[in-house]
Amino acid sequence: MAVHAHPDDESSKGAATMARYAADGVDVLVVTCTGGERGDVLNPRLQHDPEVLVDLPARRRREMDAAAAALGVRQTWLGFVDSGLPEGDPLPPLPEGCFALAPLTETVPALVAQIRQQRPQVLLTYDENGGYPHPDHIMTHVVSMAAVEAAADPEQHPELGEPWQVPKVYYHASFSRRRMAAVHDALTDRGLESPFGAWLAEWDGEGGRNVTCRVDASAHFGQRDQALLSHATQIDPDGFFFAVPRDLEGEIWPWEEFELVSSTVPTEPMEDDLFAGVRP
Repeated sequence: MAVHAHPDDESSKGAATMARYAADGVDVLVVTCTGGERGDVLNPRLQHDPEVLVDLPARRRREMDAAAAALGVRQTWLGFVDSGLPEGDPLPPLPEGCFALAPLTETVPALVAQIRQQRPQVLLTYDENGGYPHPDHIMTHVVSMAAVEAAADPEQHPELGEPWQVPKVYYHASFSRRRMAAVHDALTDRGLESPFGAWLAEWDGEGGRNVTCRVDASAHFGQRDQALLSHATQIDPDGFFFAVPRDLEGEIWPWEEFELVSSTVPTEPMEDDLFAGVRP
């Protein structure tokens, strides 16, 4: 199970890994916390398209269906409303009724129900900073960790099904300076333009998470790209996601990375399989 804040997050975080496991016969479920209702249209080609703007929430649902099909995974909605990304100084208040302001007494049971129904061996979610400080990403972390704990407790929400202890919980950790620098150097060494130069110049220190699992998912980068392109309102097909030749990326950095944060099974300091210890 992969818990994400908005439609499109699943395609930019761990998508190739999900596609790899789905191709191996694993039942992979993406749980999307919000409908992405307040997301901006980020694709310049569609920013002024009246058909897109008429009903953006419905459009984003159709995009999510296409992305899930591209990855070979199942997907469900948790049913909360996008909080939007507040901008300004000082930041404006979050909109009433949004996911980031929803009480945990509503959000946590909704995910507990999904965990007890799916009974996942592995759950993927965001770190305490949300991967980046979007209020919905931070709340996705809070709800995910609280729901994992509650789902295992037979005294909490017995009406939602039999308790289930998730054996392994991971944070996404692929957005690292180490990865970006390796790809940047490979591009520049070959005389190719890198989209990462400015980012690296502004990146203070190593940053990133404590990686404990590297999954070789390079065979499924094409599915990841197809899933990303399915989110046409959010993804610029000429943007940085597609600036690195895939054969070069597969050679230099074929992995998606994760940080193990909870486990009921013995683990190794560095794994190459999210399911290590929970299946043969």
